[in-house]
Amino acid sequence: MMEKGVQRWIVDISKWNPSSNDFSFALSLLPQTHHSSITRFVKMEDRKRALVSLLLQYTLVHEVLGIPYPDIIINRTLEGKPFLECGRFCFDFPNFNFNVSHHGDYVAIASEPLCLVGLDIVNFMIPEKETVPEYIQNFSSYFSSSEWDRIISVGNNEEVLAEFYSYREWISIWIA
Repeated sequence: MMEKGVQRWIVDISKWNPSSNDFSFALSLLPQTHHSSITRFVKMEDRKRALVSLLLQYTLVHEVLGIPYPDIIINRTLEGKPFLECGRFCFDFPNFNFNVSHHGDYVAIASEPLCLVGLDIVNFMIPEKETVPEYIQNFSSYFSSSEWDRIISVGNNEEVLAEFYSYREWISIWIA
């Protein structure tokens, strides 16, 4: 039964180009309270990632815990981590939690019944509108000072990018 609470799903949204009606229909599957968190984005790619993220959350909770969709209440911590307001539904997994991440063409979700789960996903890419140093600077706070020093001193731009991506499993799931 414990394995049921351990889930890892990833969706490639690159080929999903919904019409306006299809997007509206998918959005209508979610509670109204979530709509503005999706429609606030200007770019359709950002809206797609936000929509798929929430659809994954509701589907995972329904599949793992068997909670009927209308009874699922998902909120966010002050730090932005989604959580389920369990109420009377989480008896089998009192510490059930999940996390989502998205980048580029991918949206992923992971859940755990006992341990705290975190998820980071980054799509390997070569920056188009920034130099390599400008691009990787966006991530500097995620590395220790020794990791960061190693990354930026390894060589030319191609070597720096290779080192940058090698320091992390970019679809990484950690359990604390």
